[in-house]
Amino acid sequence: MDIQLGRSKVVRRAYGIDEIALVPGGRTVDPEVTDTRWTLGGIEREIPIIASAMDGVVDVEMAVKLSKLGALGVLNLEGVQTRYDDPNDALDRIASVGKDAFVPLMQELYSEPVQERLIRKRIQDIKAQGGIAAVSGTPVAAMRFGKAIAEAGADLFFVQATVVSTEHIGPEGRESLNLEALCRDMGVPVVIGNCVTYDVALQLMRAGAAGVMVGIGPGAACTSRGVLGVGIPQATAVADCAAARADYEQESGRYVPIVADGGIVTGGDICKCIACGADAVMIGSPIARAEEAPGRGFHWGMATPSPVLPRGTRINVGSTGSLERILRGPAKLDDGTHNLLGALKTSMGTLGARTIKEMQSVEVVVAPSLLTEGKVYQKAQQLGMGK
Repeated sequence: MDIQLGRSKVVRRAYGIDEIALVPGGRTVDPEVTDTRWTLGGIEREIPIIASAMDGVVDVEMAVKLSKLGALGVLNLEGVQTRYDDPNDALDRIASVGKDAFVPLMQELYSEPVQERLIRKRIQDIKAQGGIAAVSGTPVAAMRFGKAIAEAGADLFFVQATVVSTEHIGPEGRESLNLEALCRDMGVPVVIGNCVTYDVALQLMRAGAAGVMVGIGPGAACTSRGVLGVGIPQATAVADCAAARADYEQESGRYVPIVADGGIVTGGDICKCIACGADAVMIGSPIARAEEAPGRGFHWGMATPSPVLPRGTRINVGSTGSLERILRGPAKLDDGTHNLLGALKTSMGTLGARTIKEMQSVEVVVAPSLLTEGKVYQKAQQLGMGK
């Protein structure tokens, strides 16, 4: 429904994950028989979760562990892992610096140039340990290092930027990334993001994307919405891009998965994103809380080191358990941040959805009071959902 914002502007209402709820249907399914498998770029995974390409979330060891647990981790090819032979000193400094000195430190650490040999080494190290080598870079990195990434044996390449479309107007004389040519010539399945609209999602699919990332600004450590004023709440963004996926499949016969990226903290958030149409989710802060995560209990945004306009911050997420406990349980916390797969399977069972495809079709309602109704004591005592 259109809303008149003023005499000169008519707007559309958009909804965030916290504003919706999932409605049980006429049947239930035993969680043990639910099927959460999904496929991206020809790679099948049991857990529809991707760990974000952030330096506090994924390093080589985490990428390997995520692969072996049935999920996926994406390594940031423009982070400390490819700027330093041993990134531990940089990670220690990031974790120990005071908040006022944090951004200048990040700008200093990330001014060290990315080294092509380290890109090759990190990809090869993941592969050598039996992991899936999913890696990420900006459009600039795609142009500079695309050949090296493919030659090193990457399995998936994520092109990520604040806003991605197939049309970019740049300064005269400066080369721009041709996304259609990249998807055609890379030799590795290319996942493109991040977008939030039907039209751009459809354009990216037509350009040959193996998957489309959805979300601008909802991430726990991202400040883009405050700095730029740009974004669409995730529930609406995912549903709009899912509509593009359906129309593109009818048009071409090719199914392109979409991944909800950002604003996802609990198992319930994952369930709601899939119910809005996502095939999987990308999460950062929940994985940064793993004991094995490289961030030492901290999590920071990808755009934080920008020398001109930082659009991220560092948050203290702590360490709450092993990666296996967070993904597969058993949970030792009651707030929905442990056993994310178990939460998804239990929700699917309650809703009567046997597969991810069926989960995408469950009934959704607008419910702004979903997380607060009846939770006075939890909020007052900072327990459970009131933390």
